Amino acid sequence: MDLQEQYLRELKMLFWENSINPDEYQLERLANFATLVTQKNSRVNLVSRKDIQKIIENHIFISAFISEFLPAKATKFLDIGTGGGFPGIPLAITCPILRGVLADSTSKKIDAVKEFISKLKLNNVIAENCRVESEEFKQKYSDSFDLVVSRATVPLIILFRYSIPLIKEKAYIAAIKGGDLTDEYKTAELKYKAHIKKSTVFELSYKPSNPRNEKGKKLILIELNK
Repeated sequence: MDLQEQYLRELKMLFWENSINPDEYQLERLANFATLVTQKNSRVNLVSRKDIQKIIENHIFISAFISEFLPAKATKFLDIGTGGGFPGIPLAITCPILRGVLADSTSKKIDAVKEFISKLKLNNVIAENCRVESEEFKQKYSDSFDLVVSRATVPLIILFRYSIPLIKEKAYIAAIKGGDLTDEYKTAELKYKAHIKKSTVFELSYKPSNPRNEKGKKLILIELNK
């Protein structure tokens, strides 16, 4: 069995176990993406070397899984600190009506992400080698996004600071985080309470290997007013 076929089997099992039904083409694209990341990872550190064996469960699946919790009305997202394209590329594959910008300040990583987007023939996302807090990025994308996603890149208070100049009048932040978020959220709330309409924390539990969320991963979804 080649690597891509193995990845496809793993993906089918995880989605099936959790009663999620992407179409075959989406599953094949996700498996293809995992293969591309694995091949590139020997030259560019996109996923920690020790974690590459778990790329399907810990990176591809979890990035796609969060789409189950995202607001249906979102149309354009920004992935802050996308690294190797997480969660942005799996989101773009499983939610093809979403458009997105995948941003990272490390040029080698963004070069890899641009290559992945091209090889996967994704026409709903682009990659930007830029700091999202830069004046250049803010001018280009001011008031552009109704969803900001991020995977444990920065504390919530920084995510708010980066996001507010870039969002529309109403928007959401969706951050994948580990551990207890209480203190981190309270710190962000002290400064940005006027912008927060609602916040919800989802336990990212899934079958068969994480039914009680032993991995401790959470998605915090915050509804914002600009």
